[in-house]
Amino acid sequence: MGRLTQASLMVAAPAAADAVARASGLPGLNVGLHLVLVDGASLLGHARLPHITQADGRFSVDQAALGVKYFFSATARRELYAEIEAQFAAFAATGLELHHADAHKHFLLHPTIASMMIKVGRRYGLKRLRVPAEPPGIMKALGERVGFADYALYAWTRLLRWQARGMEMPDQVFGIKWSGHMTGERIERLLPLLPEGRSEIYFHPATVRDEVLAALMPDYEHVAEFEALLVPGCPLSRA
Repeated sequence: MGRLTQASLMVAAPAAADAVARASGLPGLNVGLHLVLVDGASLLGHARLPHITQADGRFSVDQAALGVKYFFSATARRELYAEIEAQFAAFAATGLELHHADAHKHFLLHPTIASMMIKVGRRYGLKRLRVPAEPPGIMKALGERVGFADYALYAWTRLLRWQARGMEMPDQVFGIKWSGHMTGERIERLLPLLPEGRSEIYFHPATVRDEVLAALMPDYEHVAEFEALLVPGCPLSRA
């Protein structure tokens, strides 16, 4: 502990109960809700969410198509609200303190999702939100190719900041451009360039890569990210 200060929980994931048990034994670890509304399992299932989930109760991997549904379909929005409510309630039932909330695939950047997430979250004591704002200028200085889409995404995060006004939010977040590849070497390059304010760096660490991880995230360097958090003398204090 010390370098990894917070983690996010997928309440409908197969190993959620095990994750809760582990987190409960780490009083210094802040845990938040990782809201899943795309490419993952729902809590309420297809019977209650027939317009936004597949027959197996999972959300589609087609984020754009779901985003259109969530914005234009009143029926889809009712189901979406119910699922968001269910996931916050499930987190509350774990007994863990709700430290923050974020969303799978950064789907909280969708204004409809953000609005519902904030409204429901406030009722469950939500006070912190991760805004996935990675400064393009910093990534460009690190030698990454930065294009219009990167600048547009960074600008779009201002809408989420406005929607979540009054909540605590990091000034910048790193891990988007290097998602799954936040290795020790990259951290060492990034740290001297961190701008003023509070920065969050996020990881997808694992001690081993099993068949599930290999199938879901075939190119991610999970073990290398885990090892990056264990580098002796590394000044990293937030993750």
